[in-house]
Amino acid sequence: MPNATPPIGYEVKFQRVGVGGGADLQIRSLLDKQQFYDPLGLALDAGISSATWPLFGLVWPSAQKLADLMQTWQLKGKRVLEVGCGLGLASLVVHRREGNITASDCHPLTETFLKANVLLNDLPPLHYETGNWGRVNKGLGAFDLLIASDVLYERSHPAQLSGFIEEHAAEGAEVLIIDPNRGNRSAFHKDMANMGFGVTEIIINEPLEDLSAYRGRLLHYKRG
Repeated sequence: MPNATPPIGYEVKFQRVGVGGGADLQIRSLLDKQQFYDPLGLALDAGISSATWPLFGLVWPSAQKLADLMQTWQLKGKRVLEVGCGLGLASLVVHRREGNITASDCHPLTETFLKANVLLNDLPPLHYETGNWGRVNKGLGAFDLLIASDVLYERSHPAQLSGFIEEHAAEGAEVLIIDPNRGNRSAFHKDMANMGFGVTEIIINEPLEDLSAYRGRLLHYKRG
């Protein structure tokens, strides 16, 4: 009897990701950077090229550092949004701590992978919304804490991301970004300053949980 479920057009793997101060995460990710599958053109419609298509589904060092940070960050009473969440490591940690988290991304497969990883870690459903920079995201709302990792890797990103934050940051909001020393950081600082956000930079040189080297910064923005 033929299989009624067509095979997916990409390969995956399962890996354990260490979280500083907390239990490891079980993560379903893409096998490698060579994966691509967009038969309906949904990614293209969202502005995602074939070259950048697999980036959402990989475990990135800065995402691990953001997950580490969320293991200890004060969350009580805060509505939290992870921007460009990809595999959502930080969102999973916040969710595991019973924080009020919404994960967001523009990739059409992000929610599928997020649901799989929620199940792998024996967690209840995690709230997800499409968050596409530069477009209207109806119903997304405003948040007290916006978090992201490695989101300034293209020259267009500072303006796009700051505009998205302006739309979805509550009064008195904080923004936390783990940045692996990208060159677009200063442009983003200027855009955020124009919206009333001051910034503190904290250098991060501590290795990842698997002891591999990491060099980057925590960009901590506050308004009000």
